[in-house]
Amino acid sequence: MQIDVTRDVFKLAQVFTISRGSRTEAKVLTVRITEGGVTGWGECVPYARYGETLESVTEEISGLPDRITRAALYDLLPAGAARNAVDCALWDLEAKQTGKRVWQLAGLPQPGPEISAYTLSLDSPEKMQVQAAQNAHRPLLKIKLGTPDDMPRLEAVRQGAPDATIIIDANEGWTAEVYADLAPHLLRLGVALVEQPLPAGKDAALIGMERPVPVCADESCHDRASLAGLKGKYDVVNIKLDKTGGLTEALALREAALAQGYQVMVGCMVGSSLAMAPATLVAQGALVTDLDGPLLLAEDRDNALTFDAAGVHPPGPELWG
Repeated sequence: MQIDVTRDVFKLAQVFTISRGSRTEAKVLTVRITEGGVTGWGECVPYARYGETLESVTEEISGLPDRITRAALYDLLPAGAARNAVDCALWDLEAKQTGKRVWQLAGLPQPGPEISAYTLSLDSPEKMQVQAAQNAHRPLLKIKLGTPDDMPRLEAVRQGAPDATIIIDANEGWTAEVYADLAPHLLRLGVALVEQPLPAGKDAALIGMERPVPVCADESCHDRASLAGLKGKYDVVNIKLDKTGGLTEALALREAALAQGYQVMVGCMVGSSLAMAPATLVAQGALVTDLDGPLLLAEDRDNALTFDAAGVHPPGPELWG
């Protein structure tokens, strides 16, 4: 078994800004695992918010033994980007070796398309209204907010896209006071969900606060071990494979979260169709699917995922799984 790690860069269609900064390209790591002349692959996006870099994640993967299984991988690497790319590559490898699709190997029903959110970058209210108008035909828009002055932005997006469902991602950018001030206006403006309004380390303030729309844990929820700390704060958990450490834990987290009464959102970092492909399996029947990474790119992988009026479609075997 041979494990190779390469760096790939995908230019974005436009500057992408959240409360923590801006970017013009997506830098990803591609893992290829070859055994018996067959190669499976996966992709991850190291995330500085969690102390990850391209170098540190590459080092984690390079330190793995010559032969690994998905079960052994769980004990060899922590939840995070490195384990994600390797886990997804192992799933793809098994699918190619057996001639079965990953959804069959995982005992899942055959997947179909899911409507995906499309993310509007954080900008001035005027520019966000233009973004919203350009994408008003999309059924679900996600707004990147996270400043003390977000009300004009929210109003502007609603004016630009009067019929779209809106979800908000504050990326830990609000204080409890800012969120409490905005909360009463969310229903009026047709907001369906608020993602991570407070910093993960300060989200205890959500206990006892009114939640006029569902509140989703993103940075506060990585894997099943996170669930115990979410009680009384959140209604929904955002499952991202780069946080869970791969498809294996993502499916387990979905099952555990649903069993504990949470609803599920499936999200992504900004990456290519290869990164989104495994997540489409987790997204089946989710309250919210947010797998728009490829739509934000100026270029993508060959055999990229299909996005149309029905949503984001599961991958063909030429891409993954």
